[in-house]
Amino acid sequence: MHHTLTEHARCVYGDEYRPTPECDRGHDEASFLEELTFADPDAVLAMLRELSPHLVDGHLPVRMRNLAYRLVLLQCPDEPELLREAADNLYLHGPSWDGIAADLRRRADALDSGVTSAAPLPGTP
Repeated sequence: MHHTLTEHARCVYGDEYRPTPECDRGHDEASFLEELTFADPDAVLAMLRELSPHLVDGHLPVRMRNLAYRLVLLQCPDEPELLREAADNLYLHGPSWDGIAADLRRRADALDSGVTSAAPLPGTP
């Protein structure tokens, strides 16, 4: 049984740094997506950072990394370092997402400079 989102991801996708644990649960992407969708930001960040500690590594698919960062940013939209981390992830797996990554960096810079009316996250009203 999975006790954390990280354990669930490790069972579904594997882990570059640790063996996949023995588990008696089914490992389908749909159940992982459901858990990811409703996970709190700390659980999602723990999963991202443990399974891909250097951003360019790990077995977590790019589409899952992008979704995970998107979900975290929707819950924590005003954290400049997190915005930059998400932007770095997009730059590494782009170039089709370079514009979004640049927008995230601009938002982080605006927040750092104390601009209170920083533009919303790309794709949000």
